[in-house]
Amino acid sequence: MAESSKKMSLMGLTTLVAVNMMGSGIIMLPTNMAQLGAVSLLSWIITAVGSMAIAYCFAQCGIYCPRSGGMSAYTEEAHAKSGFFLCSFLYFLSLAIANVAIAISAVGYLTSFVPWLGSGAVPLFIGTVALIWVTIVANFGGPAITGKIGAVSVWGVIIPVAGLSIIGWFFFKPELFSAAWNPNNLPLSDAISKSIPLTLWAFLGMESAAQASDAVENPKRTVPLACLFGTLGAAVVYVLSTTVIQGIVPNAELANSSAPFALVYAKMFTPLVGNIIMALAVMACIGSLLGWQFTLAQTAKMSADQAMFPRFFGKVTAMDAPIVGMVVCGVLQTIMAVSTISPNASAQFSKLVNLAAVTNLIPYVTALTGLLVMMYKANASASTYTRNTALLLIAVAYSLYALYACGKDAVFGGTLVLAFGYLLYGFLAKRFVDPLPVIEPGRR
Repeated sequence: MAESSKKMSLMGLTTLVAVNMMGSGIIMLPTNMAQLGAVSLLSWIITAVGSMAIAYCFAQCGIYCPRSGGMSAYTEEAHAKSGFFLCSFLYFLSLAIANVAIAISAVGYLTSFVPWLGSGAVPLFIGTVALIWVTIVANFGGPAITGKIGAVSVWGVIIPVAGLSIIGWFFFKPELFSAAWNPNNLPLSDAISKSIPLTLWAFLGMESAAQASDAVENPKRTVPLACLFGTLGAAVVYVLSTTVIQGIVPNAELANSSAPFALVYAKMFTPLVGNIIMALAVMACIGSLLGWQFTLAQTAKMSADQAMFPRFFGKVTAMDAPIVGMVVCGVLQTIMAVSTISPNASAQFSKLVNLAAVTNLIPYVTALTGLLVMMYKANASASTYTRNTALLLIAVAYSLYALYACGKDAVFGGTLVLAFGYLLYGFLAKRFVDPLPVIEPGRR
């Protein structure tokens, strides 16, 4: 009984899921969505339903497959060792791309304090790369320090965004919202498709929700419910905050802002309040980037431990920090920042979001399909199998639609990366093949 009391409750895990998902994912979205108009808000409904189905299925995967490896282990259940490698490879690249996007978000908010950062492509690049390396070096102290910083800094974005969802309605002007509805006169289906990658970006990270199953009460009930309630809670905050901001800030002004939440608070109150929100957003982005840098290095380490990534990714210091792997990850992110260089933070952010979504969605599909094998091996009841399969089909249908919505350029890039991954695995595959029996001379 005493041991149970130390474990996390449904409310505690639900809060944890929502906080982990929100992070810095929302920070630049109002600007990018304003470029399409308020009609893009309709994509939240589709993404929320799809994301809840995905979160639930990952929770079920965590219950049926508790071994380490996360999505890669789930994938291996249905797609063998090559599936484990390709899932790890694509997820690794997705995190690296997402980290560059988070750094760009932080630089966008920093431009008000350091205007030079917003004066062109080179200053934006320098600021982005500087933040990448600062957060990498800060991770050299190990996971304990990273966790403590992240647990505090994430509230820098959650408090302003959640607060706007409530107090923003006192400043909401219906005529502004109406004028912002569809300024480009896009067909409804096009507006939704174009904004799906943006809304999906805000939900990326839900795959980590099932990792706490050992630390919660009654995990078979608590984990799936917390995944659903946490995802729903984040969705409500996302929808309310991005809706209300469209009725406070004129659409043209919002579409060109590099710090949308700071802008709306400055409109509601004073420029000083806007600057405070800006500082909180920078703190949140840096804290989020700190955590995701560590997650990126740990993903590589996990794959190295499985003999699927180079061995140097698996080396750790006395502080349990994979420093060599982190440095290599930093070089990779620097190259990515160069390849997407743009004088416009919003444009660069949008490109990266689409590519990060594609390289994340493919592992989603492969991991989700592993649930079918897991349930078969566990001899799940007919009702459980039917319910989980129905939700799995919804999750996969959304994932495939989201892949389509990311656009041909992002899907083309993701396909090239996937094909290159198969080549890499070809060189690794011999490690997982049983050696041929030695036949002595003269014997048949």
